[in-house]
Amino acid sequence: MALAWIHEDTPVWDAHKSALVNGAPKGIFAGAPGAPGSLAPGEWFRVEEDGRVVGYGWMDLTWGDAEVLLVVAPEARGRGVGRFILDHLEQEAVARGVNYMLNEVRATHPDKAGVTSWLERQRFQPTGDGLLRRRVGRA
Repeated sequence: MALAWIHEDTPVWDAHKSALVNGAPKGIFAGAPGAPGSLAPGEWFRVEEDGRVVGYGWMDLTWGDAEVLLVVAPEARGRGVGRFILDHLEQEAVARGVNYMLNEVRATHPDKAGVTSWLERQRFQPTGDGLLRRRVGRA
């Protein structure tokens, strides 16, 4: 599996991004994606395998921390793509001088316990306010 990490210089809502976000089970993401061609807020990173989009990482910097999200195409799940995205998001966060990556698994997520457990295995820790936090730059 040769994965490519691609920073989108001017991220827009395109067919691939919309399909993955819209295709996620209801309750995972807040709101709906923008109209096709409209700007997508935050920093987006596309993951491709042999030219096919298999996932996205997203980061938004706030007060020295980075809120992060990831989405993996259904056919690519269970193959390490999520871990690849998190590891690369951490590299991006370190490059920007960020202290922590933050993630919220929404209460409406259909597999909140499973995703929370997976993130905890990826060194995220509960903060007590519903967020999960991972210190960047440390193993």
